[in-house]
Amino acid sequence: MEIIKLRENPGEKERMAQWFHEKWGIPLEAYLDSMNECLSKPEGVPQWYAAVENGQIVGGLGVIENDFHDRKDLAPNVCAVYVEETYRCRGIAGELLNFVCEDMGTMGIAPLYLLTDHTGFYERYGWEFFCMAQGDGEPEPARMYIHK
Repeated sequence: MEIIKLRENPGEKERMAQWFHEKWGIPLEAYLDSMNECLSKPEGVPQWYAAVENGQIVGGLGVIENDFHDRKDLAPNVCAVYVEETYRCRGIAGELLNFVCEDMGTMGIAPLYLLTDHTGFYERYGWEFFCMAQGDGEPEPARMYIHK
């Protein structure tokens, strides 16, 4: 498995945007807009990453300013973390999370934040619970994590 950075692989933009769209149901155009922004200024936010095995995207995540929540001061946010079900429990999510933290750190961008309803998962990879935050249109607050 290899982790690729969109900014170093611009030819993967459409395929990555389509993959994220299929996983999260966010409009394809929103991913394409964010990925175009990533490619127009390769250092900074947003950034997009994919885990690829045998030519197939098996996981991915992004870094955006705000992952649709009320704590605009807690930025940037890791978003859209996903690993294909048949590839889970192989450490791919952990590799992606560690990779993105290191990559953003080389750009001087830290800490990173992440909004989730999972408990116990992100702590395995060095993330710490920070506070509760209200997701846009969500009935209940979700857990905000920080990686320093």
